[in-house]
Amino acid sequence: MKHDQEINFAASKDQVRIAYSVIGNGPVLVKAANWLSHIEYDWESPVWQHWLDDLSGQTTLVRYDERGCGLSDREVKDLSFESWVDDLETVVDTIGLDRFPLLGVSQGGAVAIAYAVRHPERVSHLILYGAYGRGRLVRDRSAVAREEADTMRKLIQLGWGREHDAFRQVFSCQFMPGGSLEQLRAFNELQRISCSADNAARFLDEFNRIDVMDLASKVKCPTLVMHARGDLRVSFDEGRLLAAQIPGAKFVPLESDNHVLLSEPMWDVFMSKIIPFIQEPSINSVGNQQLADLTPRECDVLEYIAQGLDNASISAHLGLQEKTVRNHITRIFDKLAVENRAQAIVLARNAGMGKNLK
Repeated sequence: MKHDQEINFAASKDQVRIAYSVIGNGPVLVKAANWLSHIEYDWESPVWQHWLDDLSGQTTLVRYDERGCGLSDREVKDLSFESWVDDLETVVDTIGLDRFPLLGVSQGGAVAIAYAVRHPERVSHLILYGAYGRGRLVRDRSAVAREEADTMRKLIQLGWGREHDAFRQVFSCQFMPGGSLEQLRAFNELQRISCSADNAARFLDEFNRIDVMDLASKVKCPTLVMHARGDLRVSFDEGRLLAAQIPGAKFVPLESDNHVLLSEPMWDVFMSKIIPFIQEPSINSVGNQQLADLTPRECDVLEYIAQGLDNASISAHLGLQEKTVRNHITRIFDKLAVENRAQAIVLARNAGMGKNLK
């Protein structure tokens, strides 16, 4: 499959060249970039090869290297969280994708959440693995946590680019404590070739500040969250907390210690969940295309209708006058070509809405 890959470049808003590839067969799946990727070397890596083989075997996989990493421009001024969301936007716009499922791994999950909230009409399904909504120094503001963060940063500055991998081994053992010697060596090498020490330190600083918990509560699309119980890099509790914050999200615990799923039994579980999930119908893809014509506010109102709320309750939830809610409902009924509330509820629930029934 590697030899079929074609690498292209997209220019970001600030003219950073982002390397991306499209490969595989089947429905499109976009993977938000995560730290330490190299879209060419990953095909050689026993850490990521099974991800690429299996996902591209069942989907048309779109992936890209984060700015500052891999084949994307390394020397960049802006390594902010917002720039990562903008780069995802740049890649899918360059390819010309209209609506697609979106996969976010590790900090790529936060990027995927931010994009899904920014463009609810474009993300049909959201899949998160090993993701978190709060960076290390957001969820723990203690002096001990700050000292630990400073220590990790110093390890990067001292040993990241060296030929000897003793310093990088600290990170490898956190990412995949269940890795074989070959896999650990491959991940050590990936760290060295994918990112400079300076950029790695800058990435770590930004990861620590991530906070998308408020955004998570605004996700509208069907969401699947999976997290390894023994994850040493991002605790299981953070994954569970994130899933609880996203309306209607499905949460699947995986019996693994690895932040990056290796070719292990839980990888098969991961694949058995993700493919059927992205094939489920979602709003805008269910036969009744009128749903695509609803405004974001009308979608909010319809969601509460699907949950069985009356106009007064919808008014209270959205902070609107009841007359305004009635006007929204009139327009919703017109766009959906339904005559009453019962018909609207059936149509909305068939589209995957109303999962948090009152």
